[in-house]
Amino acid sequence: MRQIGRMTKTVLVLHAHPHPRSLTRHLATAASAELAAAGHRVLESDLYGMGWKAVFDGDDFRDRQDTERLSFISESGHAFTTGTQTADVQAEQEKLIAADAIVMQFPLWWFTAPAIVKGWIDRVFAFGFAYGYKGAGNRYRYGEGGLAGKRALLSVTVGGPEVDYGPRGINGPLEQLLFHITHGTLFFAGFDVMPTYAVYDAVGLEDASAATRGLATRLAGLFTDTPIPFRRQNDGDYPDRHTLGLHVATSLVGIDAHRR
Repeated sequence: MRQIGRMTKTVLVLHAHPHPRSLTRHLATAASAELAAAGHRVLESDLYGMGWKAVFDGDDFRDRQDTERLSFISESGHAFTTGTQTADVQAEQEKLIAADAIVMQFPLWWFTAPAIVKGWIDRVFAFGFAYGYKGAGNRYRYGEGGLAGKRALLSVTVGGPEVDYGPRGINGPLEQLLFHITHGTLFFAGFDVMPTYAVYDAVGLEDASAATRGLATRLAGLFTDTPIPFRRQNDGDYPDRHTLGLHVATSLVGIDAHRR
């Protein structure tokens, strides 16, 4: 087994599938074992096993500033800064603070993560913690922020064949489908995001050994492989912090323009 970096790290393995014998659960268990065997500390968030509350609503705020109108940004920031977040949210934030990396293992459902994963992000990525860092609005985002310096890897099981997700595949390239998570969520909050690991034709897969070996290889490079080269907000490509400069990626638009 190739050593996963030279120094012991802490890795959060987050996974989401309701069936205990699913491929998702198998890969999450294998990832935890691989990381532990390499000497790393492994934290776990089994969202279905935890009975994670996926809906972000008024019940998340025990000490409302405004009882007439629910502003999620202001109430999220108030709860975070005053220590009045719910216990489950605070526990997940503590895992993220401790972690040097997060591995998110989930099935691709309707071209995205299961709703329970989105609910984890909605509730845990609080204002002042993952965005609105240092009380500076959007000053620190896309490569900077409260979670900067950490790494993230999506490990996704996909029911359809790989050809459907190729450059001209009917479903669209997988990395583009997951851009809202890799770029719009993880990189936004500061993570260095690794290229997605995908297991295709997952429906009815009888032998998971190749998928497990592939994941082990990716985990071996979790702290050494090159992240997706997203453009950082404050490195000069976005002069006004909103739009790419006229001199940048002049022949590209859309998602591709935001990669170096």
